[in-house]
Amino acid sequence: MVTRVATVAFEGIEARAVDVQVQVTSGSVAFVLVGLGDKAVAESKERVRAALTASGLALPARRIVVNLAPADLPKEGSHYDLPIALGIMAAIGAIPPDALEGFTALGELALDGSLTPVAGVLPAAVAANGRDHGLICPAACGSEAAWAGGDIEVLAPLSLIQLANHFKGTQALGRPQPKVGHSPVALPDLRDIKGQESAKRALEIAAAGGHNLLFSGPPGSGKSMLAARLPSILPPLSPRELLEVSMVHSVAGALADGAITDRRPFRAPHHSASMAALTGGGLHAKPGEVSLAHHGVLFLDELPEFSPQALDSLRQPLETGEVAIARANHRVTYPARFQLISAMNPCRCGRATEPGFACKRAPNEKCMAQYQARLSGPFLDRIDLAIEVPAVPASDLVLPPPAEGSAQVAARVALARRLQQERYASIGAESVFLNAAASPNLIEEVARPDSGGQALIKDAADRMRLTARGFHRVLKVARTIADLDGARDVGRIHLAEALSYRAMHERIAA
Repeated sequence: MVTRVATVAFEGIEARAVDVQVQVTSGSVAFVLVGLGDKAVAESKERVRAALTASGLALPARRIVVNLAPADLPKEGSHYDLPIALGIMAAIGAIPPDALEGFTALGELALDGSLTPVAGVLPAAVAANGRDHGLICPAACGSEAAWAGGDIEVLAPLSLIQLANHFKGTQALGRPQPKVGHSPVALPDLRDIKGQESAKRALEIAAAGGHNLLFSGPPGSGKSMLAARLPSILPPLSPRELLEVSMVHSVAGALADGAITDRRPFRAPHHSASMAALTGGGLHAKPGEVSLAHHGVLFLDELPEFSPQALDSLRQPLETGEVAIARANHRVTYPARFQLISAMNPCRCGRATEPGFACKRAPNEKCMAQYQARLSGPFLDRIDLAIEVPAVPASDLVLPPPAEGSAQVAARVALARRLQQERYASIGAESVFLNAAASPNLIEEVARPDSGGQALIKDAADRMRLTARGFHRVLKVARTIADLDGARDVGRIHLAEALSYRAMHERIAA
């Protein structure tokens, strides 16, 4: 007789169904595990053996064969421990044979029989709910699983013994409650920044349309401070975005105590980060920083200090909103619809733009060109707004804090985003919510400039040598500026401001 327990294998954030088949037969004493599992799966035999012994259940002196079907699907991770143990317990009569029907199980076993948390519980719960299954998971992951829906039955025991007692009717397990994460630290406010009005304006435009932004300026001019305050003017995650973000973080094991939050992710990797760290990869093809920043912000400080290969690996996800990680035996796709905010010095020492300063290495212009050459043209072409952030004069530093802070800017950003959602929904583009995500054909339809604007952008496209991508990105920024002004049509003034944010592209590329 074969006992079956349902579990899952992860491909990106998708949880694919896996059938754990357990057969206990007479013959030579052995514990055989098959089904294309990795090292963690192979080691589950010893964890299951020790956990059952600690729970008062000795493995029978018979031949035990465990098959993870489908056999051609790679199995990775330690979450197969629990379904394997439950299959054996059902096969030897330790729990009722029909107790596991209608349940999907996952969890890692400790040697004492307790259940330890695993990654990916939220996608597993969503997949189980889609198959009208309940979910069995470790107690530490119960709150995470409860977010899959109020109709799904969730069992979150502390140990195998507790779960066995529940199935026997001697102990009842209550349904865990969803948790919401609350950060005790308030977000930094724009009111902390004195001066830099042009940079604040660029930050507001970037937030309103989801555009990529580059700050360039000397050390201490406030580039990092500005970027750190972007989350304070972004609206909270919508329910759909919240589910997508939480599923990525669940697969990465980054949901603390199973609690989710509606704050947009803000990821700021060090410039020594590798290409795999940024885009994802490694032995088990885990999500990288671009996926952990999905529907949020990826901040790259000291941009030219990142390796050129790592920066160029961002070109595809910046364009498509997803990243594909290919391996010899499988291919994984993670969502990566992030907003790139970056900061850089004008040269290695950062003083090339300082009046009266002469670089000892080379003339200032040559020093700047050599440093900025670390950024490829195709990568820069995907930056919507680039602005120089000058040093803050002492006359601005002694002024009192500005009257306008993040709350006022956030209100304008929220209004502009609402206009964009309503516009794209009215023309049947329900999957587009921001101007930055609009296709070229779509942005030409909604950002068609007036006669004066058409003449301006035609002349500027020739003079600034705009690529087709750059042309459409100017239209996207102009459409966002018009939305912030509450204008129905894109005018010459909106295009002029959008083109001004491409001036630094021309200088760097020269």
